[in-house]
Amino acid sequence: MHQSFESLIDLLDLEQIDEDIFRGRSRSAVIPRVFGGQVAAQALVAAGRTVPGDRAAHSLHAYFLRMGDPGAPIVYTVDRIRDGRSFTTRRVVAVQHGQPIFHLSASFQTYEEGLEHQAPMPQAPDPETLPTAEELLPRYSDVLDPDVLRRLLDAAQAVDLRYVDAPPYASVGQPREPRSQVWFRTNGKLHGAIDQPLLHVCLATYVSDMTLLDSVLLAHGRGGWAVGDVVGASLDHAMWFHRPFRADEWLLYDQESPSASAGRGLGQARIYTRDGQLAVTVIQEGVVRIPR
Repeated sequence: MHQSFESLIDLLDLEQIDEDIFRGRSRSAVIPRVFGGQVAAQALVAAGRTVPGDRAAHSLHAYFLRMGDPGAPIVYTVDRIRDGRSFTTRRVVAVQHGQPIFHLSASFQTYEEGLEHQAPMPQAPDPETLPTAEELLPRYSDVLDPDVLRRLLDAAQAVDLRYVDAPPYASVGQPREPRSQVWFRTNGKLHGAIDQPLLHVCLATYVSDMTLLDSVLLAHGRGGWAVGDVVGASLDHAMWFHRPFRADEWLLYDQESPSASAGRGLGQARIYTRDGQLAVTVIQEGVVRIPR
């Protein structure tokens, strides 16, 4: 297991400081604030810690309220909204410096059989045929700030993320179809006591915030926060977990943007397992502003 991946797993192992109160740490991100995927994943961990193990997370809905301070711990307070016969609902508020920075509602369900259908998996090349971050990123050292490049490479040590087409920072000034595909998996296998379904879901939640708004940038030929030609931040985030999956096996993240307006951009996506099962649906809106 790579050290950066171990650090990511440790990041999601919250400290319990009271029955429904947990404390989490932060790690460095590409931008100098708490990474949105981190706080969403940690909040889902906190919620899951208060739910019976036979109930799997099936949806989350969240709002990012304030910019998080990566130098301070985050306290997560869980509100046990409802414990029904089939469904369990939790609300989590993340607090720093006495102010809420994020809140999440999550629902968990006992397994049951029902009707089955899904949207088909789109065409995509095999992930092994695509360049790794270590191979791809140095090609764009002329447009990426050295500190941003270092942080992107560091993130790749924990999550192996491979673009099907060129990333936004490779297409500055060249508008493209507002669609992006990436393959991803954790850069290490889960095993033993940590190999729990909730952790796979939380890891996918973490990764889901990395590239979802890429398609917004592509439509306008913008390189994004990596090159400083837009100012961006996540506003809200929603995920639906349809079928079991493993975050340490290849997942296809198929993303598109149906709209951008009023300084906001919308991204929607589907995550498929390598054998074509639709595992997750994701929708996110974020601030996307042109610097003045």
